Amino acid sequence: MLTAIAIIPSPPVLVPELVGSAAGEFTELRAAALAAAGALPPRWVAVGTGSPAVIDGGAVGSFGGYGADVTVSLSARADAPVTELPLCALITGWIRGRVDPAATAEVRCFPADIPAGEAVAAGAQLRAEFDRSPQRIGVLIVADGCATLTPAAPGGFDPGAEAIQRDLDAALAAADAAALADLPDAVVGRAPLAVLSGLAGRSQWEARELYRGAPLGVGYFAGIWLPGEPAPCDR
Repeated sequence: MLTAIAIIPSPPVLVPELVGSAAGEFTELRAAALAAAGALPPRWVAVGTGSPAVIDGGAVGSFGGYGADVTVSLSARADAPVTELPLCALITGWIRGRVDPAATAEVRCFPADIPAGEAVAAGAQLRAEFDRSPQRIGVLIVADGCATLTPAAPGGFDPGAEAIQRDLDAALAAADAAALADLPDAVVGRAPLAVLSGLAGRSQWEARELYRGAPLGVGYFAGIWLPGEPAPCDR
């Protein structure tokens, strides 16, 4: 049973050890991401961008490739050797360890170029899977917005990105699942957000925005979607 959805971005700057003296600049973003994930029950399914894969709770990884050997795991029982994990899985492991060390996370990765319809359908399949489970399940969507919001942004500057990011933030803040179904390629987290669209479906959700901003020229949003009143039946 799906009980909560948390939406967070994936910048390595969430991890204080990776940014050293600049860690304080990202305190608000970090606190919002942790608070969002803190709303999830002990069983997590994270959805992010990467080569197609299902990464189970036994996985262990390291942020060594991002500047510091910070080891993370997807559950307290994880005892596997450290392996190379996609950034969305590393962020999931780090967040899990900070907010609920007893939680178990599974990560499902979707390629950045997956067709929107396939991603939405995958989200609907996940929802059907969760609805059949007696366990309380929380979903962690790990997704960045546009990466071209300022001249110093990783993707350079695109004058049209501001409007795209504004619309994306508004959709996430309003739990407008339909608006996430076919986002432009300028949205870095387009794939997991399309999965979220299918996962949320036509159900009613109550959204709680915790953060929106672009401190590095990349759009970041953190928030929580909780089940609301059932949608009215079509007549």
